[in-house]
Order: sequence, then C-alpha cells, then structure tokens
Amino acid sequence: MDSYLTRCSSSTHTLSVVECFLFQQHPFRNYYFIISRKMARCFQGWVFLLAALVLALSTPCSHAHLKHKKFKTKTGVYLSPKFVLEPGLSSSKYFYNVHFPKGHIALKSFNAEVIDEEGNSSPLHEVYLHHWIVERYYARIGYVEPEQQLPLQLSESDVIWLRNSGMCQNGALGQYFGLGSETRKTATDVPGHYGIEVGDGKGVPDGFEERWMLNVHAIDTRGVEDDLGCTECRCDMYNVSRDQSGQPLPAGYTGGLTCCPDGAKCRLKQGFDGEKKNHYLRYTVKWVDWSESVVPVKVYILDVTDRMNHSAPTGAKHNCLVEYDVEKSCNATNGCLDNKWAKITMPTGGHVIYGVAHQHRGGLGSTLHGEDGRVLCSSTPIYGKGKEAGNEAGYIVGMTTCYPWPGSVKIKDGETLTVVSNYESTQLHSGVMGLFYILVAETL
Repeated sequence: MDSYLTRCSSSTHTLSVVECFLFQQHPFRNYYFIISRKMARCFQGWVFLLAALVLALSTPCSHAHLKHKKFKTKTGVYLSPKFVLEPGLSSSKYFYNVHFPKGHIALKSFNAEVIDEEGNSSPLHEVYLHHWIVERYYARIGYVEPEQQLPLQLSESDVIWLRNSGMCQNGALGQYFGLGSETRKTATDVPGHYGIEVGDGKGVPDGFEERWMLNVHAIDTRGVEDDLGCTECRCDMYNVSRDQSGQPLPAGYTGGLTCCPDGAKCRLKQGFDGEKKNHYLRYTVKWVDWSESVVPVKVYILDVTDRMNHSAPTGAKHNCLVEYDVEKSCNATNGCLDNKWAKITMPTGGHVIYGVAHQHRGGLGSTLHGEDGRVLCSSTPIYGKGKEAGNEAGYIVGMTTCYPWPGSVKIKDGETLTVVSNYESTQLHSGVMGLFYILVAETL
C-alpha cells in the first residue's frame, strides 16, 4: 500500500490519474486499493471502447460518399398557359401536356403561385387560388387533348391516368402534388435521398408517352358582395341551382365545386366594374436524375370524407367526397369547434418521411393518428396578417409540415389510420376540405 502512496505522490508515478484519485479519496483506501485499481483499469477499457466507437461512427462509408456526390438537384421554372379573369369570375382550367422535366427522374419538390402578366404575385384578396393540382398520365403519341375537357372525359383509348398510391376511387384525388391558398408558405420538399420516381418507362404501352396535366382553379374576388361566400363557392352567390349536366342540386347542397365551375360568376357589389386581367400559374419543379442512391417514396392522399365500404364484393371501396360543410354550431362540450374524422386502412405500410394537411379558411388544423392512437403527424394552418401577397390577412397562407426522423414514424401493413380535421364553427363554411398528404418509404 505504501508503494501506491509513493507512486501517486511521485512526479514520475506509474499509476493513472484515475487510480490515484480513487485510492487517495476513498475512506476505506487501506482495504480498497486493489479493487480501486481494477475499477480504474475497467474504466480505462470503457473509455478506449467508446473512443473507438465514436471514431467508427464518424468515419463515412466510402461507397455512400461516392453516391452522394452524384446527387445533384436540378430546377425548372415554368408558366402555365394564360387564364383571363374579371371581377367575380371563377376560372377552372385544365391544361394538358404541360412543360415538365423529362426522363427517369426523382421529383424533389413542386411549388407554385398565381402571377399577373408583369410577373407580380397576385394577392389572395384579388385572386383567390382555390387549388392547383398536377396529375400524371400516358397519352398516345400524336394525340391532342381537346381543350377544357375534364380528365375522365378524355378518350380511354388515347389516355391512361397514373394515380398516386392513395385509396380514393372514381377519379378522386389522384394528383401527385396539389395545394391551394397556402401554396406560398407550405414546404413540398422531399427530404434527403428520398424521391418520387417518374419516367422509368415501365408499363408504358407501345406508342404512348408520359405527360402531365395541370388544373388551376382561381376566383377573382375584386368587388364581390361576400368574399367568403365567393371563395367557399356558395350556390346562392353564384346563382346556381343545377349541376353541369343540368340536374337539380342535391337537397341540402349549399356550396362547393359544383357551384363555382369554370365560367361561373359570383355576385358583385352594385355598380362595380373592373378590367380583365391575364394570369398564369408559375410553377417550380426540382428533381434529380434517378440512380440507385435514391430511395423511392409513395404518395398517399387521405380524405376525411372517405367512408370505406368493407362489405363490397370485391374488397373495401373508398367513397371520397373531397368536400363537406361545417354547420354553424356552438355548445358547452366542444365550444365552437367542428371535428370530423375518418378511419382508413392502409394496404401496405412503411416509413413516413413527410406529411401535410390541406384545409380552407376556418380550418384549425388536422392530425393523423396510428391504430394505437399515436400521432403520426399534425399540420396546422398559418393565417396571414397583412395585405401583401403571401401574408394576406384572414386567409390561410401556409400549412405546417412534418419531417420525421427517418425510421421514427412507421405504419404497419394493413394498419387502420384515423385522420381528424378541425374547423371553427361560429359560422357556416361550405365546400371545405380535410385532406392529408403523406410520403411513405417502404425501406430506409
């Protein structure tokens, strides 16, 4: 033991600092110095192992590093064909075979906004962007789509629609990207090495090619009697009592897309007159060339109006209504809150790497839950507070998004999810939406 004291006090001692400290400080050092030394050596071993582990984790795999060098993002900025607006006019245009990146690529983002002829951003209190959507399809080479025909009206022998992975049927919600008034402040970036694969050439029939369709629905609200009534497509504001096929509107239908089709006009204040203006949708696409370093993701759009029919003879049927009404209602239990939800079973699972909701004015947020009640993603609206484009007071100018750490949010095969959409109900809201977009990677 004395030799231990000597070796600790000497300037050339051979014991480690840890050994000396444990020996000198312990009240039972006369009986414990042997155990102390063993503990110290064990401690030194753990330090060495920890340092080795940190070094190993901090050293990048050369193969992955080489792949990363090839991952170069490209950007394209395009303009839609022009659409002409005048006070009160609703314009819902379908533009086929629009400009879009070609080849086997991975889409990384799609952002858009309405601009005027000078390239200035059009504010929502003048031009309300109800929605824009972009859909993918195959068309026979040389086929020219008739102007302003609805997608499902195109010849089935000349056009094949390529929907996202969502469960909605009957042509509803098949888009790859789509937003509304929130478009300027909502992130659409696909993170990391994930991407939406298109242009791979697989499954393209002989004589066909890949194309893209853009639908832009904008409403000119200059001089209208009721701004909210016009943007929510109230049937009385548009003086509409029949649908586009000439049939009477369903009982209780107060507003929605049926009442503000292309060419419909919302009621103006008496004596108001305004000029016609040309507008465009300016859209920015980011992509990378496809390579083995890209992890593909699937696009799912979940609808709070989806009512699954499990008794259907050929499996579950999804009846997505897309729109619904929020009745004016306040009570002691929920206050002035409308809460709508739907349960939707996912055919296959995977890892959620992005999520965002879509709501209209009056929306308070939406949440996607797993089967056990866990929160997969919550998305809330951002309301503007000013007059400039992108910050218009009273309008939803953005939606918060979810970017989970890869692997932290997983959906099981066949798991039933619950999507919840909340709106304030101090007044009637017609034709609102409660959609949830998620990107799911089957592997990490």
